[in-house]
Amino acid sequence: MVTSGFMRIVYPCWKPSVEGDNSTKDANGRFDGLLWHKDFGNHVNGEFSMAVVQANTLLEDHSQLESGPMGSFDDGPHGTFVGVYDGHGGPETARFVCNNLFKNIKKFTSQNQGMSADVIMKAFLATEEEFLSLVKDLWQEKPQIASVGTCCLVGVICSGYLYTANAGDSRVVLGKLDKLDKTVKAIQLSSEHNASFESVREELQLRHPDDPQIVVLKHKVWRVKGIIQVSRSIGDAYLKKAEFNASPLLEKFRLREPFEKPIMLAEPSISVQKIIPEDQFLIFASDGLWEHLSNQEAVDIVNTNPRHGIAKKLVKAALCEAAKKREMRYSDLKKIDRGIRRHFHDDITVVVLFLDSHLISRSTYRGPFLSIKGAGYSSSGIDS
Repeated sequence: MVTSGFMRIVYPCWKPSVEGDNSTKDANGRFDGLLWHKDFGNHVNGEFSMAVVQANTLLEDHSQLESGPMGSFDDGPHGTFVGVYDGHGGPETARFVCNNLFKNIKKFTSQNQGMSADVIMKAFLATEEEFLSLVKDLWQEKPQIASVGTCCLVGVICSGYLYTANAGDSRVVLGKLDKLDKTVKAIQLSSEHNASFESVREELQLRHPDDPQIVVLKHKVWRVKGIIQVSRSIGDAYLKKAEFNASPLLEKFRLREPFEKPIMLAEPSISVQKIIPEDQFLIFASDGLWEHLSNQEAVDIVNTNPRHGIAKKLVKAALCEAAKKREMRYSDLKKIDRGIRRHFHDDITVVVLFLDSHLISRSTYRGPFLSIKGAGYSSSGIDS
């Protein structure tokens, strides 16, 4: 229920046109106010659709789709890479990962002469070390960067296999055809690292047996050290190295007791599976989508609607649910500007990959290569 007092605060931030009006195009998609979408495109293994809606004052979600060589040279393995990076504390880490993780994937793929789970793990850890090095370089002039981090969800399709890697609480869901009843079932492929799960709390307690406060129930929400819900990320240097949990970092981020080993980890959970013809499509999304839609609801939307603009349709379905929870109309919700909008929903990123088994089974690829960043972001400044 939206109270009259809250509405008085929100009302000055309502705009006559946000999504849907005065839209502008860029080379990689279309902006409709706070909503960016790339309705349709082709990747090495099929077709795709992307969408991002902003809620925070600064967009903390970043994402990318890369299709073509997975190594440093064109004659290496070809495939498709998807990255969804849900930042927290600011956009810096998510932007850094968006500009550097795939570079590291390509480097290690070439060094190892092929794609593998080990390549992806090495790329995550190398990107983490590069960002922590940046934190060290900026420590005196910009200490708050030590408190910025990002969840990282990655999918790689290469040589007929699907590799998924996740650190944090974003999610990838497969739409799989059930040949018996001809329905498309939702299968979650990623493991989530959020303290709301008992298994994550148990993992933290096993890693930190001498710390009874490693997870704390605060305002009915389980948090790592009473601060953050996710237990794995890239960044969050202040919870990984004690040297960054000190002055000049703001006191609110500093732990009272010292720690010797990292409280959070950057290692992702990785799974590998062979793609079969029954695998229809993949939905990669930040937790802002899954807060409002179940896995099966999202799969049903993709399966029963045209492919063109399907990622945007998923985002709008989530926003309609967010509006319904506040007993308001979607048309009113979409007029609320960034910042205030965060009271209603999170930044939401969605990438839908359709899988073409004929393309996936081909040993070679002939066609245009693709590199696209969600919301049209490109590398710049300290984050490149």
